[in-house]
Amino acid sequence: MSNRSMLYEKFHEAVTSVLPITIIVILLCFTIAPIPNNMFVAFIIGAIMLIGGMAFFTLGADTAMTPIGNKVGSCMTKSRRVWVIVLVSFLMGVIITVSEPDLQVLADQIPTIKNAVIIIAVALGVGIFLVIAMLRILFGIPLSYLLIGFYIIVFITATFVPKDFWAAAFDSGGVTTGPMTVPFIMALGVGVSNIRSDRHAGNDSFGLVALCSIGPILAVLILGLLYPAEGAYTPVEIPEGNSSQDAIMLFVSEFPKYLEEVAIALAPIILFFLLFNVMVIKLAKKALIKICIGLVHTYIGLVLFLTGVNVGFMPVGNYIGKLIGSTDIFWILIPLAMVIGYFIVAAEPAVHVLNKQVEEITAGTIPARAMELSLSIGMAISLALAMIRVITGISIMCFLIPGYAIALLLSLFTPKIFTSIAFDSGGVASGPMTATFLLPFAMGACEAIGGVDRIITDAFGIVAMVAMTPLIMIQLLGGIYRLRTRKEEAMRIRMQEKIQQFADEDIIEL
Repeated sequence: MSNRSMLYEKFHEAVTSVLPITIIVILLCFTIAPIPNNMFVAFIIGAIMLIGGMAFFTLGADTAMTPIGNKVGSCMTKSRRVWVIVLVSFLMGVIITVSEPDLQVLADQIPTIKNAVIIIAVALGVGIFLVIAMLRILFGIPLSYLLIGFYIIVFITATFVPKDFWAAAFDSGGVTTGPMTVPFIMALGVGVSNIRSDRHAGNDSFGLVALCSIGPILAVLILGLLYPAEGAYTPVEIPEGNSSQDAIMLFVSEFPKYLEEVAIALAPIILFFLLFNVMVIKLAKKALIKICIGLVHTYIGLVLFLTGVNVGFMPVGNYIGKLIGSTDIFWILIPLAMVIGYFIVAAEPAVHVLNKQVEEITAGTIPARAMELSLSIGMAISLALAMIRVITGISIMCFLIPGYAIALLLSLFTPKIFTSIAFDSGGVASGPMTATFLLPFAMGACEAIGGVDRIITDAFGIVAMVAMTPLIMIQLLGGIYRLRTRKEEAMRIRMQEKIQQFADEDIIEL
């Protein structure tokens, strides 16, 4: 497939992902939540930039990030040295996380700690747990044991951390498994699993994303121990201006900032790859040029994405949430969030990939449509619970503890492959739309209903709620799959017994 046709496909996926939320916002603007004209123009421009950014970024991820991951994973496999796998996995986990766009969006919104400190801490957490995930593959350690052990550590650590950090910590675990990180980490896992020759090696290549999601949670919780007094929140600034020209000038003034930020974020990846290529990989000139073009696409996509999100999308989400939250019908936030969640998860490109994957694994026993419907319903429920938190102020732990307890308990009875896919897909549902619109939306509503002081504890956590849903839904589908296969196996055995019985009767008659 040519770059042009691939770019067209990526634009189609981006339009499908962004269009539902854009239509819903436009309907709100013309009904219960009118916004200023300049903000509306900024939102439309932001949506267009978001579509372009996602298209270029995902194309770059496919043509640059995934091939780099495959090459690095292949080289680690050939070396067959544990220390090489540990060192390279840690470095790549740190480097790739720093450039994750969803993490940068979330870090900009966390008021308690500086942006750079959060990104570095989260990147270190991903690096450490990527090493653990690789060692799990090498030594065949069951994923469910590690998940149960580390989540117990997470919740115990949380008891010593100020509650201001709980929601943001679990949010960080969801946003790090984004379009930059997932393809690269999965490619590394496939490469390392090739070292083993047993029949479970392929299945063990799943679960890397699941473990890498734990690292950021622990990292932010530890930051909460180091920065216990920093909890002030600065309200989101609503852009000023009256005309469409003012809206355009907002983008023009902010564009250079993101050109510089993205260049700094991608520089470590590019330098690492070029050095690794010179010393180890030694790609052919044509392949090297293709990857370099992919890196350019990644850069363009990130600049467009972050500019569109920060200037156009986030202020509108915050403003609409605040507007609805300040009315007498603020309870409408619950059904509205459910509708938004239902359509957003159905439109996420990564969800379609996951659905197809499960359909292939189960040989059609669980169709993609069943996966899509269950995730959409789960997403709607999780967002309803998130809005209930915004309205009532119930602690996020009242939802996370039972939710993860159910998910971890299911992991002991569900087929291993479903547990791996379920925990890997926790970040799939919490795609770019959750961090860029739903979180600011919840922050605005929370500020209107309960005041600024409640935002840190009650508005944050929406990404965590969304990321928790697939853990339960996919494992339940795995349980259904196991029951169906057992039923089919029992029917097959009974059929064979009847056939044998008829054959024996025929022999006796003869």
